Amino acid sequence: MKVKVELHTHTNYSHDSLLNKWLYLAILKLKGINVVGITDHNEIEGAKKIKAFLGKFGIKVILGEEIFSEKGEIIGLFIEEKILPGLSPRETMLQIKKQGGIVYIPHPYDEKRYKTVLPEEDIKLNSDLIDVIETHNGRNIRSFFSDKQLEICKRYNKITCVGSDAHTFIELGRNYNVMEEFNDSLDFLDKLKKSESVKKDCLQVCHQLTKIDRIIKLLGKGQFNELFRVIYKRYRKRNHKAC
Repeated sequence: MKVKVELHTHTNYSHDSLLNKWLYLAILKLKGINVVGITDHNEIEGAKKIKAFLGKFGIKVILGEEIFSEKGEIIGLFIEEKILPGLSPRETMLQIKKQGGIVYIPHPYDEKRYKTVLPEEDIKLNSDLIDVIETHNGRNIRSFFSDKQLEICKRYNKITCVGSDAHTFIELGRNYNVMEEFNDSLDFLDKLKKSESVKKDCLQVCHQLTKIDRIIKLLGKGQFNELFRVIYKRYRKRNHKAC
């Protein structure tokens, strides 16, 4: 049986998302997504909690985490415990492997989000530990980013996949992989090799919505110093462009 597998998604446990379990359920059911990989930023608790909830409604959850290593973001799929941010890329990948997980490189090329991209030099150095490279990210603001991502994947002969990177409900169910049902991480990799992908262009308003979500969360937590820092940084950036 074929299933629709949406990888690389975020919940309200990420610092820049307000997506809760009910929105996940409603949109995934509406879009016919059977399996979702939840990969919050430097966190796994949300994925664990939502897994039990979605499972009651027949939606399978792959536990994951998008970890900010000292060089850029790396995703661990099929893991059970949180991996701390700030480690070297290799140590981050080894921690994923230690849990029997899959090392997945998200958005390996993105000129807008370059601060979060794992440099190709580190992909090359750690190629022996990498399983999957994202060849299309749902938040790519330029189509040629996907072309570059595919080139990198082919250069290192890794398994390709489409990553949703959904932070908002309007992004869910737009970018996913169609593949045979799988039992475990090894079976998943084998089936992913033969998968087909459904890709959609970025809804660019999502990047603005994410910024609003982040501000709302900072206000809710009373983190006014951090909120001021974010707004001031934004103001300086706009001022610099105007000059």
